[in-house]
Amino acid sequence: MGRGAAAPAVRDWGGSVAANAQITTAEQAASDRLVLAFGWLQGAANRLEYILGRALMEECGISHLTFEVLLILGRAGGPGMSMGAIAQERVLTTGGVTRLVDRMEAAGLVSRAENPGDRRGRLVRLTRLGEQTVVRAARLHADNVQRFLLDPLPAEHREQFTRDLRTVSLAARDALPRLR
Repeated sequence: MGRGAAAPAVRDWGGSVAANAQITTAEQAASDRLVLAFGWLQGAANRLEYILGRALMEECGISHLTFEVLLILGRAGGPGMSMGAIAQERVLTTGGVTRLVDRMEAAGLVSRAENPGDRRGRLVRLTRLGEQTVVRAARLHADNVQRFLLDPLPAEHREQFTRDLRTVSLAARDALPRLR
């Protein structure tokens, strides 16, 4: 910003789509509150993914994506889940899930079984090692989520923040097209 130039107007949080007309320069685009808010969210998510994913790899020998699939299977319980259900839950293609499950099976974390509801399909479920791994990883992960995501916030905001994150996540999930 040049000497004597006015600071760019920053839109209030309640701005509407019509307020986008106020973005006419690169400086306004870079200073827009909604653009900045999403940038902060994405930056935080990327940094936390790196920090927490590295800890999972170093301490438990699994990637963050593997951990997420172990959690999905843990929630599913006994009979397991189809590849398609895992793909939809994790926003991956079925081919991507198949390759990931192949690696997880080779590591002894999951097994595949016949799907009584679909003669062509298979169900994926946790093995004993998978169960032990997800429990150990979840303990580490919960400590790191507390340390890096919640502890920086004022204590009185943490509960509402986690509820708001869930709301945003569910709204984004519902806006996604079904994957094939």
